Amino acid sequence: MAGGEDGSPRDVRPAGADRLSDRERLAWLRLIRSENVGPVTFRQLIRHFGSATAALDGLPELAARSGRQARVAGRADAEREIAQLARLGGRFVAIGEPDYPAWLKAIDAAPPLISVRGGLGVLARPMIAIVGARSASVAGCRMAQRLARDLGDAGFVVVSGLARGIDAAAHQAALAAGTVAVFAGGLDRLYPPENAALADRILEAGGAHVSEMPLGWEPRSRDFPRRNRLVSGMASGTLLVEAAQRSGSLITARLAGEQGRAVFAVPGSPLDPRAAGTNQLIKQGAHLVTEAADVLEIVAPMIGPAFAPKPDWLADRGDGMAERLAAPEFAGEARDDGDPDGVEDPARGDRERLIEALGPVPTEIDDLIRFTGLSAGLVQVLLLELDLAGRIEHHAGQRVSLLA
Repeated sequence: MAGGEDGSPRDVRPAGADRLSDRERLAWLRLIRSENVGPVTFRQLIRHFGSATAALDGLPELAARSGRQARVAGRADAEREIAQLARLGGRFVAIGEPDYPAWLKAIDAAPPLISVRGGLGVLARPMIAIVGARSASVAGCRMAQRLARDLGDAGFVVVSGLARGIDAAAHQAALAAGTVAVFAGGLDRLYPPENAALADRILEAGGAHVSEMPLGWEPRSRDFPRRNRLVSGMASGTLLVEAAQRSGSLITARLAGEQGRAVFAVPGSPLDPRAAGTNQLIKQGAHLVTEAADVLEIVAPMIGPAFAPKPDWLADRGDGMAERLAAPEFAGEARDDGDPDGVEDPARGDRERLIEALGPVPTEIDDLIRFTGLSAGLVQVLLLELDLAGRIEHHAGQRVSLLA
């Protein structure tokens, strides 16, 4: 049996267990907080090494192959963050655990850990995302409130980003039925500050705050699209009420479509620039909505855990992981042969051949395998090395690009 970092036997959860141990949760948090490790890299490291503990041990050597030192998050920092979140009344929920939103775990780059404050029960219920303009009209806010209230009465939780305008109106109207606010920064970094009272009311009403970012993280402009993928990913459908042509809400709609979720839009006057984006979405095939029944007709047959999509990256490795679809999908015992996937070491020139095949245009990994003639396993390992070195970027549809 592979040992833990202190030499003691590593915790191995029995088949059917559905929660991380405290030790595993700490290792997961350290790994996702390590330099250049995002959700995609996290799952590749787990696949390669077999466990988060083994990945933490092997990460520096793997990154060094591409000429870069990897900064591994320290145990003390991770323990401090867990304690700080607990003092806020929150906890970390891991992908595959019962409290992790069923629809979220199926998206590309699903966060392995989310921090949650408030009622965990709302995360298990079917959700609809409602987003829209920050500088919303009175009519737009009233429409968002009516739709949120009616969808709540039908049993849906409303998820949104706690922004000004439509987001805030939807959260406000959904308080009684349940609502989830997704943060772009850490859960202790509310944005915008003017919605602090609403954020408190969400928790008081049994709703929840969710984030994948570390505590203390101040949201930057590039963090909001990242947040938006969680808003759309937690829901079976995303509904837009007022969105200009270049609105950030259109990013949420695009992400919902890429995630295979239903996209809805409320039409508006062609003379109102705040309706230009929603009207364009309808032309492009989004479902036109004038009342909650229009949404329910599409998503009602989809609700319930039995219909929730299953992540395609939890391939069965022969240890029952795929069947459990829970935390143990990552907890396979680390192998001690130094070659977790049975992949040969790169030969001289293999890395250069792959780098030459990459470019600024996102390319499917299967195309890279065919073009280079390298084995699939070797390409995955080389991409992992380049990822840890900060040299590539991941895109939807199993595509990667080379960073300048």
